[in-house]
Amino acid sequence: MVEEDDFYEWAHVFGYRYGTPKGIIRAALKEGQDFLFDIDWQGTQQLYQKDQQDVVRVFILPPSIDELHRRLQGRATDSAEVIAARMERARAEISHWDGYDYVIINDDIDVCFAKVCAILEAERMKRQRQTGLIPFVRGLMG
Repeated sequence: MVEEDDFYEWAHVFGYRYGTPKGIIRAALKEGQDFLFDIDWQGTQQLYQKDQQDVVRVFILPPSIDELHRRLQGRATDSAEVIAARMERARAEISHWDGYDYVIINDDIDVCFAKVCAILEAERMKRQRQTGLIPFVRGLMG
């Protein structure tokens, strides 16, 4: 699929390959569905380069590096070595925060989620994203 360019984005992350197939996304976008991707900086760049008009980039920052470390440890799913690697990668990812359209600090998960929802709602209301506005407005003008 990589060779056929059948992914919107793909990457090697922590020894695994991750990717998003184009076909599934394109079909659903045509039906008006939205997608939320949990991807790294490189995946975001790939998506944005392929579909700028439909991609809204939101970077979610931890409240602090110490808190990020605490959260990773609290999951109790990774070894100390994996956590150290994730922390190093997080620092590298954070350096790209200024390449995003929106930045949210995740100091409260419910507030953070509400902000993401508000961004989605605002982006849906952008003139260029609303279908059928031209004939509607023409009808209003009589």
